[in-house]
Amino acid sequence: MSTLDQTKAPILEALQEMKRNRLVPFDVPGHKRGKGNPDLTDFLGEKCLSVDVNSMKMLDNLCHPISVIKEAEELAADAFGAAHAFFMVGGTTSSVQSMVLSVCKQGDKIILPRNVHRSVINIMILCGAIPVYVNPDMNNDLGIALGMKLSAVEKAIQENPDAKAVFINNPTYYGICSNLKGITELAHKHGMKVLVDEAHGTHFYFNKALPMTAMEAGADMAAVSMHKSGGSLTQSSFLLLGPDMSEGYVRQIINITQTTSGSYLLMSSLDISRRTLALDGQAIFDKVIDMVEYARKEINQIGDYYAYSKEIVNRDSVYDFDITKLSVNTLPVGLAGVEVYDILRDEYDIQTEFGDIGNILAYVSVGDRPRDIERLVSALAEIRRLYKKDRAGQLTAEYINPRVIFSPQDAFYSDKQSLPLRECKDMVCAEFVMCYPPGIPILAPGELITEEILDYIVYAKEKGCSMTGPEDMDINRLNVMTGIRSK
Repeated sequence: MSTLDQTKAPILEALQEMKRNRLVPFDVPGHKRGKGNPDLTDFLGEKCLSVDVNSMKMLDNLCHPISVIKEAEELAADAFGAAHAFFMVGGTTSSVQSMVLSVCKQGDKIILPRNVHRSVINIMILCGAIPVYVNPDMNNDLGIALGMKLSAVEKAIQENPDAKAVFINNPTYYGICSNLKGITELAHKHGMKVLVDEAHGTHFYFNKALPMTAMEAGADMAAVSMHKSGGSLTQSSFLLLGPDMSEGYVRQIINITQTTSGSYLLMSSLDISRRTLALDGQAIFDKVIDMVEYARKEINQIGDYYAYSKEIVNRDSVYDFDITKLSVNTLPVGLAGVEVYDILRDEYDIQTEFGDIGNILAYVSVGDRPRDIERLVSALAEIRRLYKKDRAGQLTAEYINPRVIFSPQDAFYSDKQSLPLRECKDMVCAEFVMCYPPGIPILAPGELITEEILDYIVYAKEKGCSMTGPEDMDINRLNVMTGIRSK
């Protein structure tokens, strides 16, 4: 139950007061409330440019908040049931990386699933933390990685009692949740912190029909991507703390990498969206759930497509499922997910969140309308009728268990050479390869390059996946560690 007045939006109110004061701006930004860049003002609007301002006394300072930002942080913490909440303007990437930096230094181990976002492995390159991967189970019919089994985490903890933290996705991009409370209690019992990537779980905090949240489970930190399901502007995020984390120390960590010129557009969008969810979140996400359940039922009646839901829950590797996720397996139609993704965009003007080898994800939010759902369902039915083909030659695995030879930092900063893709077999990768979205690496620095992985990369390229990561942007070559070949 909220203890603060959630109708307030301190940052918004301070910006409105500033506008009433009609200040003459002899400070940055140089567009001076849009007057110096009429083309930008024409595109974004005077209302937007008039509040794209710099820190000043009445607006507080993101690096060291003492007034309106501090009050807004307290309201956010209250809304999410956290001990503290930080406004993050570098996306949930910066929230995730601040979590790792807050608990790990060079040489420290962190236990985590391998199907993490690239931001996690990127920060290990910078800080020198050592990953201890818990390889998730696979659902081979769907071609997706599942959650971490409690027994697998327990084994990793027993084998690595010196690890500093356990990192959990809640949920995965596909809506899969691990046993968050069980893993948290297990980690705490062994003196380890619990870090939770809730980039795709903002809505969990505001609807009782959805899976458990990190703060409810007793986690130490959580990165919450408000701009995804929370309605704020792209690149805005919250970093939540449990009661056993030092607010002052974590703010120091954040200030190492976060900009000193925090965007008031992003911060006000967080403030406004928090207020909206705190007041109306239950009803908002009830509506989303109803739309997704309807879409799921209609898609499953088309034939071949499989829009999966709670029936895949096994209370272990799939401990729970986010029923707002409209994840659709396309393989029985004879098409890779990315092929359906491309057809929807190119032929039907429908932009889904992503398509991978076996699935598409249609991200449904309160901004969608029933007629949008009908259009998606009709398009999928027509694609099946026009494009269905034999399944022969399809790959299904979205995730291949890696073999880690070196830490990400050691591999990335090692002496390296560039080789043609097919000559990289049995070499150790010194860079990333991934499909984006979702941004989960197929290969990360320090991992063995196998024939199976090379086949997957070539297949994903042929199917049209958006491949990113390597220095060679065409992904015809890879950087590998010089002189190191493993069998």
